[in-house]
Parts: sequence; C-alpha cells; structure tokens
Amino acid sequence: MTVLIAGLVIFFAVHSIAIVSPSWRERMVRQLGEWTWKGLYAAAALLGFALIVWGYDLARQYPLVLYTPPPWLWNVALLLLMPVFPLLLATYLPGRIQIAAKHPMLLATKLWATAHLLVNGTLADILLFGSFLVWAVADRISLRHRIDNLVPQIPRSPVNDVVAVVVGLAIYFAFGRWLHSWLIGVPIITT
Repeated sequence: MTVLIAGLVIFFAVHSIAIVSPSWRERMVRQLGEWTWKGLYAAAALLGFALIVWGYDLARQYPLVLYTPPPWLWNVALLLLMPVFPLLLATYLPGRIQIAAKHPMLLATKLWATAHLLVNGTLADILLFGSFLVWAVADRISLRHRIDNLVPQIPRSPVNDVVAVVVGLAIYFAFGRWLHSWLIGVPIITT
C-alpha cells in the first residue's frame, strides 16, 4: 500500500500545483523556461503514475475488502462510464459538449472515479478512485478562482461533437469488451 500512496502523493502533488499555488507555477515557468518546466512536470507525473500502477497491482494481491457492492451497481457504473471517453475527446474537440460540460476532462474524471467506487470496495480502490474524485472536485472548484491555461485546440465545430460521441462510444465499447481485461486484468463485458 505504501507504493500506491507514494504514487498518489507524487502524481497529485504535481497536478495540484495550479490549484494550490498558481503564482509559484508561473514563477517556475519563467525561471526554468516553459519546456524545462513541462519536462520536469511530465517526469514527476510519469513517476507518480508508474508508482500508482505498480502499487495498485501490489495492493490487489492482498486486498483489504471494506465493502461488497451489490451486483446491480455494475449496471449503474456502466452507465456512468458511457460518457467518459466522449467527454475526454470533447476536451480537445471544441463544440457544444465542451461548452455544456465547461471542463469535460474533469467531469470525465469524476464520472470514472465515482463509477469505480460504486463497484470496488477494497482499501486500494478507495484510495485510488477516491483520490481522483477528490482531486477533480478540488480542481473544478479552483477553476472558478483562476485563469486556466487553455489546451491548444482545433476550431470550434458541431462536427467535433459528432466525432467525440461516435469515437468516444467506440472506445468505450472496445475498452469494456477487450481493453479493460487486457490492460487491467478485469473483464467488464463478457458476452
């Protein structure tokens, strides 16, 4: 569990700099240069992510079950997960979805984390998915009080919404049918 916690601390420390101290972040960018800052940021985030993956795998070998969710929550989780990939794509494909969601990646993160908390009841699950949920809520709240660095995007178009939904749902289906089992080791859709 220590490796998982260390990974979460590193990953979210890096991802929370703009929440906690945007002025310090801007000073570092000016002092180090944008590309050096991005490189250090990416290296720390990747280290944290690698520790999360490794630590979660270690924790799953000896799970501490805190609750056992009822089977019907799987259906609720599958419904909550359905818009996740379209929302992630809408982050980079500006259209009406992006306008309605305001911050589609954060909404996708909240839906993803909530769905996983509904169907996974071990301590490692609560630490992992709960951390992502808390961070996404905190980041969304902080965005009301700061200017967000805009993600480079293609021009706004209604076609982007169609692409986000169609491709996002295709990824959702592929992930549920094959990729989750292959990457995570847990099958989702078995029929």
